[in-house]
Amino acid sequence: MKNLYDENNIFAKILRSEIPCNKILENDFALAFSDINPQAPTHILVIPKNSYVSFYDFTKKAEIKEVELFWNLVNDVIEKENVHETGFRLITNSGNHGNQDVPHFHVHILGGKNLGRMVN
Repeated sequence: MKNLYDENNIFAKILRSEIPCNKILENDFALAFSDINPQAPTHILVIPKNSYVSFYDFTKKAEIKEVELFWNLVNDVIEKENVHETGFRLITNSGNHGNQDVPHFHVHILGGKNLGRMVN
């Protein structure tokens, strides 16, 4: 996956309100919403509102305040969904080898059941 941001990716369209989402929480720099194809009872995506292709791109280019508020929103979702009590998994896929499907940095928050081993 090239490090060029695609303005027509599904998350960019969600941020422009061209595609609806089931919003969970939001702040000035990030949006959290339900995954449309959940892999666990709790499966929420958190995306930055600015255009970053991957985790690497985000951590290299985002301002400190944006990074802080992004991760604060991740934590707020974990608390709101009450998965901090029983456990959860954070996943961010990056590039072709990481099987990243949408070229917009995002974090999956999964919980609500035992998710098994991460890698067999």
